[in-house]
Amino acid sequence: MNFYQCSIDLRDDSKALAFAAAVEVWMEHLKSGGVIVSWRLCRRKLGFGAPRARDFLLEVEVENLTQLDQAFRFTANGGEQVERLYTTVHQMVGEVDIALYRPFPDAERAERMALI
Repeated sequence: MNFYQCSIDLRDDSKALAFAAAVEVWMEHLKSGGVIVSWRLCRRKLGFGAPRARDFLLEVEVENLTQLDQAFRFTANGGEQVERLYTTVHQMVGEVDIALYRPFPDAERAERMALI
């Protein structure tokens, strides 16, 4: 598994509940298209976090980097409905930081470590 994480602050004129609803529709569309495994949206609680922590965390789970690439291609070539769903979410996003994580230690790395 790989986790594509988006740390997000909304634009000043965006509403949190509207954003959450739009993310749900968009992510469920990606999931029904088979290009992601699962997703979750979290919001920072009580403003608690590091000084640079953003307000929302969107975590998207994919099987591997091939599936992540398929999700990007699905977004780029999905037609009017995909463009509308993506744009509805994207227009509410002010700032975003993106990272890719994997469970650790993973089997592949453990095998390489054993060979050294």
